[in-house]
Amino acid sequence: MVRKAHIYRKIRKRQFLLHEGEICKYSCFVTKGCLRSYRISDDGNEHILRFAVENWWVNDNESYRTGQPSKSNIDALEDSEVILISKDNLDLLMKEIPNLQQLIEKLQARSYDASQQRIYLNISSTALQKYDHFIKTYPTLIGRLPLRTIAAYLGVSRETLSRIRN
Repeated sequence: MVRKAHIYRKIRKRQFLLHEGEICKYSCFVTKGCLRSYRISDDGNEHILRFAVENWWVNDNESYRTGQPSKSNIDALEDSEVILISKDNLDLLMKEIPNLQQLIEKLQARSYDASQQRIYLNISSTALQKYDHFIKTYPTLIGRLPLRTIAAYLGVSRETLSRIRN
């Protein structure tokens, strides 16, 4: 049942899983690699909302739940392997496997808590505190991502990030 409910896919570096304006039809579980969810502001700046590394989920939850066009982009920062599951198949699995509903609720609660923590850090922390939190949250990404990508996630300039790293 579970094997029929998902799609396995390899995604090349820089390949998009979701473009702004599309409807997010799948929730994505990363088995290998790194993806990012981000938005482009009116002035053309990239704002990374989150990364998804091995054993993490990513989607545009609002679009996935409501069927409305996405406000975000999701693409691969590295060659990646993912498992995709549609909302209909996930709903069916939750009916068939009662404990899955509890697991999904726990994962959603953890995701909400992490989002709240990220908002708080962004409005109340220094660049150094944001960087320290990034290292604790994504310890494997320091050597895998360019500084400009980490800086975009932290909301600081590349120069500021270089200075605090020293």
